[in-house]
Amino acid sequence: MKHRLTDTTPVAAARAGFSSTTGYRIAQDPRPPSEKRTPRGRRRPDPLADVFDAEVVPMLEASPSLRPVAILEELLRRHPELGLGIRRTLERRIRQWRALHGPEREVIFRQVHEPGRMGLSDFTDMSGLGVTIAGEPLPHRLYHFRLVFSGFEHGHVVLQGESFVALAAGLQDALWSLGGVPAEHRTDSLSAAFHNLAPEVQEDWTARYDALCGHYGMAASRNNRGIAHENGAIEAPHGHLKRAIEDALLLRGSRDFDSIADYRAFIDALIGRRNARNRKRIDAERAVLRPLPVRRVEDGEQAMVTVTSSGGFMLKNVFYTVPSRLIGHRLRVRTHDDRIEVFLGGTHLMTLPRGRGYGANRRSHVVDYRHVIHALRAKPGALPGLVYRDQLFPRDAYRRLYDAAMAALPQRAACKLVVGALAIAHERACEADLAALIDANLDAGSLPALADLRARFAPAPEALPQVTVNLTPLSAYDVLTAAAAEGASA
Repeated sequence: MKHRLTDTTPVAAARAGFSSTTGYRIAQDPRPPSEKRTPRGRRRPDPLADVFDAEVVPMLEASPSLRPVAILEELLRRHPELGLGIRRTLERRIRQWRALHGPEREVIFRQVHEPGRMGLSDFTDMSGLGVTIAGEPLPHRLYHFRLVFSGFEHGHVVLQGESFVALAAGLQDALWSLGGVPAEHRTDSLSAAFHNLAPEVQEDWTARYDALCGHYGMAASRNNRGIAHENGAIEAPHGHLKRAIEDALLLRGSRDFDSIADYRAFIDALIGRRNARNRKRIDAERAVLRPLPVRRVEDGEQAMVTVTSSGGFMLKNVFYTVPSRLIGHRLRVRTHDDRIEVFLGGTHLMTLPRGRGYGANRRSHVVDYRHVIHALRAKPGALPGLVYRDQLFPRDAYRRLYDAAMAALPQRAACKLVVGALAIAHERACEADLAALIDANLDAGSLPALADLRARFAPAPEALPQVTVNLTPLSAYDVLTAAAAEGASA
């Protein structure tokens, strides 16, 4: 068209590189081809022409969240002749109607994140990873803390589910490893953990959470219930962290760990490497964090229990054994996520692994055979009906010994053999060696004799070697004193 301003149509077309016929056609209609296209019309009759406005729209107006598949089923019930082929057409028409006439939708407001302003906490279920401890499945969760600005992360393996104890321990570990405190702490874990509790308990635990945040000078906040994107700065990283753990387990070649401590060290090392990649941003945010208080807050729950004549106490549907000399005493118990600490007054007595109780009618037991073996030796016949018999055996070898002895010996003799073996393991501190010997005997198809076990691990006192100590006479010291005096005078 530029050449056409000064030349004739044939000349302008030739200079532009196409025929004169095309030049005349463009001169008559200079619009580009895209503007000459006419909208494509419908190629077949609209199957919803008679029913969409009359039947589908009233359904959508009455129930805006109604799914298209439900509307399709209702239409086919009313008009079977329509057929399943209308599904895509119906979905497209419903989507268009909702865009023009549907209800307003929620808007997500993107936020500007300032360094040092907010940290978030949440729990995520880790059971799907298939982690095992010494061959036993480990149902657990992961407490996850994250700073919004720098992406600093901290994880803590939780065994007892979402609770204030797990939250307090994980949050404080994160803050002390970080070396500072953000201005605000947000979580939805309290809503998830406490919504089934009695109102008075919920109020008490909420007050404890507020006190925890107040001790560190953080403003406590929660996202609205069911609105996950308000906690999006940690909800999405949940998936990234779990995928990273899954990859690390695949590279490790095994999902089994010798102990929970080994698994926790594995998680800590992985998260440490992830934090190292964000070191510059984390260091920049550390500079504006608030200082830590002088001390941590106690993150355990306190309870008072009484040791019963059964040689233990009940706590949260779990029976714990303690030395029998504590029967009748009131003990103070501090409950943590994975352990309980037992005190008599202000004296710390012991630390026991925390058990799991499920419901009012399903109790668990945490048993140390050393606490009851002296009494069981006097009453070995109590072993078959003991409510915590399976938890009494410290190793699988002793459980195998019980099963084999009950099958091969009279009940009384079998009980004496098993109880005697446990007593030897306790008195001679040979639990592992004795278990290995028992396994060897059972694998060979024979039961060990109690007398042989005693001879091997607990020999009679008269069989011990006699040691004679020759004492130096006191007169020898006079000789040494005289020699020392002569040396001094010389």
